[in-house]
Amino acid sequence: MKRSMYAGRVREEHIGTHITLKGWVSRRRDLGGLIFIDLRDREGIMQLVINHETVSAEVMATAESIRSEYVVEVTGLVEAREQANPNLPTGAVELKVEAITVLNTAKTTPFEIKDGIEANDDTRLRYRYLDLRRPEMFANLKLRHQVAQAMRGALNERGFLEVETPILANSTPEGARDYIVPSRPNPGKFYALPQSPQQFKQMLMVGGIERYYQIARCFRDEDLRADRQPEFTQVDIEMSFVKGEDVMVMMEDVMAETLKAVGVEHAFPLQRMQYSEAMDRFGCDRPDIRFGMELVDLTDIVKDCGFKVFSSVAQSGGLVKCINAKGAGDWSRGEIEKLADIAAANGAKGMAWIAFTSDGKEKSPIIKFFDDETYAKIKEAADAQPGDLLLFAADTYEVANAVLAALRLHMADALGIERKGHALLWVVNFPMFRYDEDEKKYAAEHHPFTHVLEEDLDKIETAPLECGSYSYDLVMDGFEVGGGTIRIHNAEEQKRILRVCGLTDEEIEEKFGHLIHALELGAPPHGGIALGLDRLVMLLAGKQSIRDVIAFPKTSSASDPMTGAPSQVTTRQLKEVALRIL
Repeated sequence: MKRSMYAGRVREEHIGTHITLKGWVSRRRDLGGLIFIDLRDREGIMQLVINHETVSAEVMATAESIRSEYVVEVTGLVEAREQANPNLPTGAVELKVEAITVLNTAKTTPFEIKDGIEANDDTRLRYRYLDLRRPEMFANLKLRHQVAQAMRGALNERGFLEVETPILANSTPEGARDYIVPSRPNPGKFYALPQSPQQFKQMLMVGGIERYYQIARCFRDEDLRADRQPEFTQVDIEMSFVKGEDVMVMMEDVMAETLKAVGVEHAFPLQRMQYSEAMDRFGCDRPDIRFGMELVDLTDIVKDCGFKVFSSVAQSGGLVKCINAKGAGDWSRGEIEKLADIAAANGAKGMAWIAFTSDGKEKSPIIKFFDDETYAKIKEAADAQPGDLLLFAADTYEVANAVLAALRLHMADALGIERKGHALLWVVNFPMFRYDEDEKKYAAEHHPFTHVLEEDLDKIETAPLECGSYSYDLVMDGFEVGGGTIRIHNAEEQKRILRVCGLTDEEIEEKFGHLIHALELGAPPHGGIALGLDRLVMLLAGKQSIRDVIAFPKTSSASDPMTGAPSQVTTRQLKEVALRIL
């Protein structure tokens, strides 16, 4: 029989019609001669009624044999339910079954197919095909589809062409480790899976495409976390003859249409926040601006104080900052000192604090080191009131900001600070370079194809850390959902940047010769942005991990419990690509 409609779409207007439904048995209740079945498909649940007085013995026997997750086909008459269920879209109707066929049986599932299950992640991923049957998982994938289609439509309307770029490419030093693939026809040589289509989209601009986009698969061999997977999807966009403002305005229009398509309201145009302001106020370049608890700079106040931990840092060019966690002043000393673990995880050697209890007491191991004037200035700067807890960081610019940024988010969760809706903004004008302490060399803050500010071009070699860049990140709810820059379109500037990043001219030719030669042959000014589709959908779905919005994700160890990947290969396969495992 042909399915008449989805079970989850049957409504009161269908009362009196005969329909055929197909789906999975969500629940079965046998009341003795009267059997109720909840039939589930991708659109929802519909109640079926099998009455022994109105069906044949064969139909009744089939209904009695059915168990959860059997796949069935039913035909019957839509009737009004005597007791409507207001919690179901189909709750006003039921199907009086006349015929039922079991299309497939099912063993007992390792977890219930319903929302809010408590199965661990490994079990969910091992049986991902069952996990996907759950309504909330289908809703996540449907939302992902809607976001992708809305973006495609918005970009198509603006004259962008969707162009695919290679998956098998060359390995280039762009940040994370590459996934490499041996080449059978070229023994001893390897492809690399793309960390992004960065160089290819620049080649498209040199090729005169002018407006390109792609919903691109990208790969990075790096440590995983809730918002990071070894393979991920980004909406990759590039434009010729533009400045940063042009890209941001275009992207705001696309985002406005996308959010509207999934029922999310947000005001545009978006705030533009300087990178330096974001670091000063929030300690990170992806601030969640839906709540306060901003960082307070105390460096000048404590420069000559009696607490040497603070004064020595302030005098040596470091930062002394604090946050005011209002409402945590009555925490016990033990609870407060546990926060030092968060500080240590972000590079701090310790964590100072002052608690102002709600009954007017002030407790802290560091108060005794301050004179009255300095202590008064600290309280005034931090707006300290009874019930507040001040948490301090004294270290380098990078560490002090990182520590308090992490503590700010932790305390917001611990105190139950409400973060309503979504907040989008641009963080702009990042520094061009940072110094990598581990590698003992300069690295690009975004990537080495970013155009340096015109006024800083003469500082590239002499003062790289003073160079700004034409860069902009789209931040949403404390996550970077998009990052973009205006690219270098001059071959000489590109070589200068790569040299500062530690590459020799020979390495530049080997790794980036194709790009350099392209830039020498009439490259237009160009720039773009890449949006993290997984991360964006995760936030719109209100989830905590991108695993929940990816059909078949990996575990934190980059493995797939369902298929067993990664797996061993045969000796013959290794021999074909001239490899041997030591």
